[in-house]
Parts: sequence; structure tokens; C-alpha cells
Amino acid sequence: MKNSVTPLNSHSLLFLILVSTQWMFFNTAVHAKPPSKVKYSVQRLENTKMRESLVLPYAFSTDDLGLVVGVGAMASGLYQKQMTMGGTVYGGEETKGLGAGLWNYRVFDSKRFFFSAIGMMGNFPLLRAYSPLPEKYTSAPRAGSNDSSFDDFIQASGSSNWWEVSLEYVLPWGDAKEQSMARYQLAGGLLKDETEPADWNPLVTGTSIIIARQFNRYQQYINEEGELSGAVHALELGMFYDNTDFPANPSRGSSQYIAYSYNPEWLESKERWDFVEVEVSKYFSLGKSSFAKQNIIALNAWLGYSPSWEVIYDEAGNNQVINHAPFLEGATLGGMYRLRGFRQNRFHDKAVVYATAEYRMTLDYNPTENVRWLRFLNLDWFQTVLYVEGGRVSPTFHRDTLLSDWKSDVGVSLRALTAGIVVRLDFTRSKEGTSTWLMIGHPF
Repeated sequence: MKNSVTPLNSHSLLFLILVSTQWMFFNTAVHAKPPSKVKYSVQRLENTKMRESLVLPYAFSTDDLGLVVGVGAMASGLYQKQMTMGGTVYGGEETKGLGAGLWNYRVFDSKRFFFSAIGMMGNFPLLRAYSPLPEKYTSAPRAGSNDSSFDDFIQASGSSNWWEVSLEYVLPWGDAKEQSMARYQLAGGLLKDETEPADWNPLVTGTSIIIARQFNRYQQYINEEGELSGAVHALELGMFYDNTDFPANPSRGSSQYIAYSYNPEWLESKERWDFVEVEVSKYFSLGKSSFAKQNIIALNAWLGYSPSWEVIYDEAGNNQVINHAPFLEGATLGGMYRLRGFRQNRFHDKAVVYATAEYRMTLDYNPTENVRWLRFLNLDWFQTVLYVEGGRVSPTFHRDTLLSDWKSDVGVSLRALTAGIVVRLDFTRSKEGTSTWLMIGHPF
């Protein structure tokens, strides 16, 4: 889904960033970013309360959804200091939905097991799928491939539902040898005592987490030619290692994630498929400047491959893909996190490569600092970001193919740390248009 916002002045833009946060949090794609994070608690010197809560109404308008209004709520530290709960409900003329989630519940007060669950149900007036219809032979280039046409998609109104559960185990080595949770003290949204992360060594430094995840997605498209169902009921096993200074807003260190996903042919899933992926991130601090209290270079790369993906041909040379993930999973680019200048799930194939670089400037100036009626948001800083992205999907894992004919985009972002959560508003330009994404968290 590619969003475009209505014209806003500076004050209404700030309001949109703050109050739309809750809805967009529940509308994130579940397959992007490592699904695991370091478990931690934060103490803000400006607010020593152990519990944080936020209830916000919101409204926005996009070309695809029309006018949408809703309310979102979140609370952290209610039962366990690291645990967060949240929910949202929204609606418009043809758009409606609800979502709820529970994050980082320490199972039966165990020391190292954490449980999370999140889900959303919604009806939308416009859904697009860059994918051919199933069990049909098509000519090249296939819809969604690297060389496919921008206009080659299936479009329909309908429902889009997803939910997932995960169980994480924090390994007893590195920084988590004695305690599974990290604790951070913040002053003005930055670490009170900044230290350089130690050298890369999972057995000695950083935090390592094993995650087992069961995730589900369902979308359905019906037109006069047939029916396409983006059904997923998959299992994922992964390992995440984080050696950064502050996971919510890293300025130094690195992180890595490696995972294997498998979807059996069961329930609504009509294809058996698997997917292997590796993601790495690296962060460099450039120190302070006259107008910024942080200057950060952030780098990220992602590589994925589906061993089960197979192409068969008919007598006329037309092709059909079998044993593959649907268009919204696996080796997919475009949308909220990767290639933000392209439509959601714009590209999809057997293999994928992606890389991005961001220059993040945490500004000294905070225009909300002395605005009393906004203090409940606990807004600590604003950040301006410049970024460039590139990558491609490929029918083969050969290096020469993966490193040729990349798609790319450039963008600028405004981000804020509010109630301990990073909120971002990204404006991205590509050859296929301009996109605006309002999301929770850094893209990596």
C-alpha cells in the first residue's frame, strides 16, 4: 500500500506524527526487520515513573484508504517492567479494522523466556498484489519480477488479516550472562553514560537471542480471471545478536540476524515453501556538532534465498512458479522497510539482495520542550535523516545477476523519540513515484 498525505502546515504535521503512531504500529509488515530485539527497560531522568501509558485519537487521509479516524492506546510496565500492551481501532467510509498486541511477557516469571503476540484484522477499499494468478502460465517478465511493469498487478477491495506469536530465549552468555535484560538510563533521550561497545564476540559481549515464531497472513483477491490468496501459515527459527550501545536508537556497534522459515501445505496455504535470510547492520558515531547532539552513520544489508522456489514451463515457453512464498513473504522488496520509494511488496522472486545507508542527525533543538500540553508524550528529541537504498530480486542466486540492474531510491525522514519509542515519517523518491510512510521504529 503506497500512501500519500494531504497538504499540512508545520503544526498539523507534528500533530499527525504524534497521534497517528498507534495505528501505524499495528499496520506494520510482520516479515520486515529482525523479529527479535534486546530485552531492556529504560529509566528517563525526566520521568522516574515505572509505568508509561498513552491514549491518542488520530485521523489521516490517503489516496488508497480515504479519510480514516481512530484511537490507539499503549501501556508499559503494568505487570512486568519490560512488558508492553497496546491496541487500536479505526474506521472510515470503506476502511475499518482493529489490532492488539502483547510484547515481551516474561513467561511464568522465568529469567530468559519471553513471549509476544500481535494481530490485526482489517477491511480496505484497495489492495494490490504484484503477482500472477496461481496455476496459470504467463509470459516473461512475470508480475513482481525485477523487470516487471509498474502496472502489472491485481487490484481488489477486501480483507487483510495477520497475526503471529513468538517465544524468545536470551542465551546466558555475553552481556546477558548474569541478567537477561539490559537497563538504560536516558537524559534528554540519550544514554546518560555513553560507552563504546566492546569488540564483536557473542560469547563475551552483546546479547544473543534464539527466536521461534509462528506467523500468519491472509489476503484475498478476486477478479474475472480468477482468485489469488496470499495465505501464510509459517514457522520461523532464527538467531539474533546485538552488540549496539542502545537498541532503540543505536549509535555504535552492530547487529546480525540469521533465520530459516518453512511453510507447510496446510490450512489455507496451498504452497509448500521455505526461505533462508541473513541481515546485518552497523552503526558509526560521528560525535556532536553545533546543531546536533548526535551524528550517526547507519548501514544495513539483507540477503535472502528460497531453495524450494521452482519454475516450470509449458510447450509455448510460458512459465509458472511452484513451491514459492506468496508475494507478501520471502524474497520481497518495496514498502515500509526496504525500498520505501516503491509500493508495498512491489518486487518478489527466488532471491533478494538489499542495502541501505542513513545519515541520522539528532537535533539539539526540541520545539515541544516547553509546550506544557505535550509533556505527556515524553518527547525527548527530533532527528532528521537522509538515506539511500538499493537492491533487487532475482530468479537466481548467481552473484553477477544479484549485483546488476538494481532498483534504488533516496529519501528524507523526520523522527522523534516519544515515550521511549522512535516514530518516523519517511518521504522517499524513486523512478516509480514518491511514497510517504509513517511508522514506529527505525527501519533497522
